[in-house]
Amino acid sequence: MVTRSPEERLRLCEFRFERLPDARCQAKVVLERKDGTRYEGQADGMASQAGELRCAAEATSRSLQRVVGDRLAFELLGVKAVKAFDASVVIVSLSSREQGPPTRLVGSCLVDEDLPKGAALAVLNATNRLLGNTIFMR
Repeated sequence: MVTRSPEERLRLCEFRFERLPDARCQAKVVLERKDGTRYEGQADGMASQAGELRCAAEATSRSLQRVVGDRLAFELLGVKAVKAFDASVVIVSLSSREQGPPTRLVGSCLVDEDLPKGAALAVLNATNRLLGNTIFMR
């Protein structure tokens, strides 16, 4: 069994989220590899709880797509915040396709206040193992 150190994982090095006056929102996510290479993704959405979560998750997915290039394809299937055990949890569902049928990925993040950032971190949670096996171990 091959083990990886945590330093090989992508790191969320920048997260910006803005609610705009026209009932829209924008998210920017920058991920960084251990060697300092950065990958940026941006998305726009509706300024509602569901729209904001989707916007942040989509920006993260786009950033990840820049990491993997054409080796993998990610599709955000859904994102939702739920209350569980007196805390908020953001859960995301993604589809990933390398070759053959798509793989379903699920990730989550326990959140205190910043639900959009929790959505970004949940996407990373969902994809870390897959990325480690696909990108960092080859």
